[in-house]
Amino acid sequence: MGIVETILVHEIAGTAFLTLLGCGVVANVLLNKTNGNGSDGIVIFFGWGLAVFCGVYVAFDTGAHINPAVTLALLIGPAKEYAEGIPINFVTTLTYFVAEFIGGFLGAIVCYLAYKKQYDDTEDGALKLATFSTAPTIRSYGWNLVSEIIGTFVLIFVILMFGNTPSGLGPLAVALLVVSIGASLGGTTGYAINPARDLGPRIAHAVLPIKNKGSNDWRYAWVPIAGPVIGSTLAALVAYVY
Repeated sequence: MGIVETILVHEIAGTAFLTLLGCGVVANVLLNKTNGNGSDGIVIFFGWGLAVFCGVYVAFDTGAHINPAVTLALLIGPAKEYAEGIPINFVTTLTYFVAEFIGGFLGAIVCYLAYKKQYDDTEDGALKLATFSTAPTIRSYGWNLVSEIIGTFVLIFVILMFGNTPSGLGPLAVALLVVSIGASLGGTTGYAINPARDLGPRIAHAVLPIKNKGSNDWRYAWVPIAGPVIGSTLAALVAYVY
């Protein structure tokens, strides 16, 4: 495979596994007649952390970005390669972005198929959307944006610091970081901290034939895109002068 094909295969697969398992844990907690229905929020925090853990291993050959915010941070920094043998240029950058969003879309579709009967049995359209994408607990777009900026800043800054320390923890360190962000900062907006994780599944929700489907909440959709972009940019700028 060429470089573009390698990025597409691994980043689509990694982001798809991330989204399948992450959206899956939310579906297990929120939808009717699941074994996890009504579980505590800690289940979601650890479920998303382990989803990242799996996604990172699946996409390891391409640096396991599985998040446009990670790609953007590396683009801003002094690195010459996204991963070994993958140079940083316009084509590879665009390929990462496209692959990440496709992976988010596909993972959400598979999650829907896994929980098809539970989606049919659940009447609340807002709960169904919550298994695909994020939403604020208190709608205030400016402050919601601040929450996403802070959460993404923490994610990207600490990931960049991982690269400067010989911990050897690899994917486990990133997984635990995501658990920490969820438990500490996820109570306001659902901590998207990844545009592909939110927009890809939101588009899937829009096109899937979900029974009694409610709004896609496009009015909010810009927040989990703009917040991670700003947070990632700030984290990269701070990290590279740290």
